[in-house]
Amino acid sequence: MGRYSDAFAAARDDRETFWLDAAGAVDWVSAPTHALDDADAPLYRWFPDATLNTSYNALDRHVDAGHGDRTALIWDSAMVGEVRTFTYAELLDEVSRFAGVLSAADVSAGDRVVIYMPMIPEAAIAMLACARIGAVHSVVFGGFAAPELATRIDDAEPVAIVTASGGLEPGRTVEYLPMVEKAVELAASPPATVIVKDRDEITGSAADHAGWLDWDAEMADAAPAGPTTVAATDPLYILYTSGTTGKPKGVVRDNGGHAVALTWSMRNIYDIGAGDVWWTASDVGWVVGHSYIVYGPLLVGATTVMYEGKPVGTPDAGAFWRVVADHKVAALFTAPTAIRAIRKADPDALELGKYDTSTLRTLFAAGERLDPDTFEWAGATLGVPVVDHWWQTETGWAIAANLRGLEPMPIKAGSPTVPVPGYHVGIVDAEGKQLGPGEEGNIVIELPLPPGTLAGLWRDEERYRKSYLSAFDGYYLTGDSGYVDADGYVVVLGRSDDVINVAGHRLSTGSIEAVVASHPAVAECAVIGIHDDLKGQRPSGYVVLKAGADIEADTLRGELVALVRNEIGAVATFRDVTVVPALPKTRSGKILRKTMRQIADHEEYTVPSTIEDPDVLADLAKQLGG
Repeated sequence: MGRYSDAFAAARDDRETFWLDAAGAVDWVSAPTHALDDADAPLYRWFPDATLNTSYNALDRHVDAGHGDRTALIWDSAMVGEVRTFTYAELLDEVSRFAGVLSAADVSAGDRVVIYMPMIPEAAIAMLACARIGAVHSVVFGGFAAPELATRIDDAEPVAIVTASGGLEPGRTVEYLPMVEKAVELAASPPATVIVKDRDEITGSAADHAGWLDWDAEMADAAPAGPTTVAATDPLYILYTSGTTGKPKGVVRDNGGHAVALTWSMRNIYDIGAGDVWWTASDVGWVVGHSYIVYGPLLVGATTVMYEGKPVGTPDAGAFWRVVADHKVAALFTAPTAIRAIRKADPDALELGKYDTSTLRTLFAAGERLDPDTFEWAGATLGVPVVDHWWQTETGWAIAANLRGLEPMPIKAGSPTVPVPGYHVGIVDAEGKQLGPGEEGNIVIELPLPPGTLAGLWRDEERYRKSYLSAFDGYYLTGDSGYVDADGYVVVLGRSDDVINVAGHRLSTGSIEAVVASHPAVAECAVIGIHDDLKGQRPSGYVVLKAGADIEADTLRGELVALVRNEIGAVATFRDVTVVPALPKTRSGKILRKTMRQIADHEEYTVPSTIEDPDVLADLAKQLGG
């Protein structure tokens, strides 16, 4: 690991030089003369004396360099059967004009703008337009209920909301405008401006609401706005992530560190540069969509694919392979959930054979644990490296990865490989004592975090310190548990609260899940810890069978119990197996394990606002008698 080791050591031992060198890939109005301001540690600021504009770096500079005719964005909607393509020059024109629309609506630098949009190009255009005038965008996942939207409005206090008439999903439409109207009514400080992009497929428009503005009408008369210079430390966006108290946490991302980190990551982690076609199959409402649908690929001059559709059902399990073939995608980044969904519907990958996916070099996975069984199936099926990596909304880019552009490393199933340069990962026990190779504990990151990570929580420094910095002095608490093996590879076993205590033995539900998922009949599974009068807790498994799997429930249970006993040991006391038609998940693909635990233990629970399909949770509660 020569090149990696050199880069990691440089970022650790001389971070000033390392990150100033990385900053050379960004176009600055005033270039940084030093990298890190630690005067207010443990609150750090990157490139404190520099100024720039993120939108300029994502668009103008490529056009100015003569690459205006290169494709910047491909919008592929399986929902409406339409493809729209934007060159860098065309996308710059759209962004500049919408920046003019915002300016005409009295939105200025530092103001917040809530973006509540489906997966349409206007979502990315609105984000980049905010960045262009120095406004701070806060993208809220389209389809969030009105109370959740109102909560975010009250916290961010936006001067404008940018929305659309609705989103499209297989078999249904989601009307946004009634939810926006209700949220504005509920909000203590409603925004003065609402701008609506009408979609022909959905009823309702700006005209139905007094004072609301129509996107297309405003764009027709808009004067383009140029890039506003902002400080590198000024906020680019606020992105809300769920908090343990129920109140969402507003993660703040700055402009300068973000541009440097994402530019570095595209080249060194993903091996993607100018002209490459890159597809992140996520949503702009999540951090993955921010970093790697919108900003990352455009910062390096790549072509980014935005997909409106599902991995299966739009129209079938070949949907992803069609997109790869049609647009000659070089690398795909998606969540393991999507791969499992495809595998469940098409276990023999018959749909894959209908498409030429020879341009695909790499499949990247993140967002949840990539179990070894899914990893092996995807690799064997696609014939390309399947590369797990691990990060969080808070970090904005990978903590641990297999750096394909810097130095590809041997891949180990179940591990996202090694800490990325700039991240100093440690494993500590409950008292903060450093643990050795293979010893499981809390995963922490030594401060300071590298550029591009959270600058704090929006207007809540105390909560930032309490949530992330106070548990172990000098470290950022990831909230995940795992270990580092003898080769320096990180293994993430799951959230710390997914570690269960069975008669004094700490067991990771992630470890048990990996064994259960290896059974040939299992498409997907979740293992949770439920109350046990004797042992305190015991593991309980919930499995979704592969399409066409023909096995009796008792037979499956016996085989899974034996597997876990053989792989983990009798200490796991694994004996509960429930076959379910589907697992309850958030819209970003995370399994709702906490809610499942509450149902199984017959505790009161609330249906999370982020849930993908409430009926799945209701059916599970009925099945478990909750």
